[in-house]
Amino acid sequence: PRPEPRAESLVFERSGEGKVGYSLPPLDVPPVVAIPEDLRRGEVEGETEITEVEVARHFTRLSRLNFSIDQGLYPLGSCTMKHNPRTNEEMARLPGFAAAHPLAPESVSQGALELAWRLERILAELTGLARVTLQPSAGAQGELAGILMVRKALEKAGRARTTVLIPDSAHGTNPASAHFAGYKVRELKSNPRGTIDLAALESAMTEDVAALMLTQPNTLGVFEDRILDIARIVHGKGGYLYCDGANFNAFVGVAKPGLMGVDVMHMNLHKTFSTPHGGGGPGSGPVAVVERLVPFLPRPTVERRADGTFFLDADRPDSIGRLRTFLGNYGMFVRALSYIAAYGNRIGEVARGAVLNANYIRASLADTYHLKYDAPSMHEVVFSDKRQTEHGVSNMDIAKRLMDYGFHPPTVSFPLIVHGALMIEPTETEGKPGLDAFIRAMREIARESVEAPDFVRAAPHSTPVKRVDEVGAAKKLVLRWRP
Repeated sequence: PRPEPRAESLVFERSGEGKVGYSLPPLDVPPVVAIPEDLRRGEVEGETEITEVEVARHFTRLSRLNFSIDQGLYPLGSCTMKHNPRTNEEMARLPGFAAAHPLAPESVSQGALELAWRLERILAELTGLARVTLQPSAGAQGELAGILMVRKALEKAGRARTTVLIPDSAHGTNPASAHFAGYKVRELKSNPRGTIDLAALESAMTEDVAALMLTQPNTLGVFEDRILDIARIVHGKGGYLYCDGANFNAFVGVAKPGLMGVDVMHMNLHKTFSTPHGGGGPGSGPVAVVERLVPFLPRPTVERRADGTFFLDADRPDSIGRLRTFLGNYGMFVRALSYIAAYGNRIGEVARGAVLNANYIRASLADTYHLKYDAPSMHEVVFSDKRQTEHGVSNMDIAKRLMDYGFHPPTVSFPLIVHGALMIEPTETEGKPGLDAFIRAMREIARESVEAPDFVRAAPHSTPVKRVDEVGAAKKLVLRWRP
């Protein structure tokens, strides 16, 4: 376990009357206040007064209490917390990209436009689909874009339909995206293997169904190996097969969704292609589509003229419209293209490494933690706390105890079809020493759950803030500090 870190008081608690964060010489001319009085804010009662040195040290100490992928394995299942290569950051900081203005004339934006155009072509090649939009700034926004395109296509064909089918093993944002697009949602139960029940799909797939939203591999980390039959059933009723590609890192460069019968698919640049997570963003969720959905792509699209120059085409009458200012989160495009270029034709190593690491963890912990579904794992493995609950220890207790061993906890209690889930995704960038250290910690916690369950239930022991009441905090929000 890590040594006890020093607790850090709140910045409000460091406040003291008369402290200032700046030092200016006294005025030698009459003061002038140019802002009208009715627009000026008065004194703020209880406003924090603190010196610049205290502020700098306070936030530096807080930053050292943060956990990041640069410190150790970050096994947050379904989030793909992989290493962010520094070369990609250098490319994104090149002035020609970092200082590009969204409203700059086309003549001085050729490099920025060409990069977006090239990234789209590469993503289209990797997915086996016709075109890609880079505009969506998150995976969930990509989902919405995809379903809006499906709706627009069906409306143009004469009937938008009413329902979207979503398996119980799908990502949780899928139902919300379908609902925002104006559809009702019907859930499909998984079979004992953890994949789609074809008989249930056949029964549910009517001409009222607009699409099936399928996560591939699903959130159990299991590949839907009957994908061709699934596509046949959906297409047989005139529906569209939507692929949630948040887990594309499990088979990128190895298999193409377009050859599986997928019609529309979003990807996460901040997952498969290593662009950094952070603070709720910056995300990027490009969407790839088959040829018949191309007219409905968000506008503008980046196009190439016969003379090799690039331009933005906003003349797209069937488009679902603009989703994001300019092209999207452009810095993420630079990072993703750098990542892909570093691999070149070896991009399939991303998937092979992710699958190998997940299965190494599975094989090393299968005798210690319960595995509800025994189908082969792809990029992640979902254990449960079934064996530990016999001693009164839950998945949340295990997650909290892992913090004492220097690891970020895995995703817990998701997917919902695994009670007490522990969803572990090591990604391809973790080496064997890091995997072995994590495995040792998990095995040690399993031992502690038997020999000292009260100690595990009281974890974490080494963090400045100990066990908190998450449910109570969610129900009784306290959003303002008071002395």
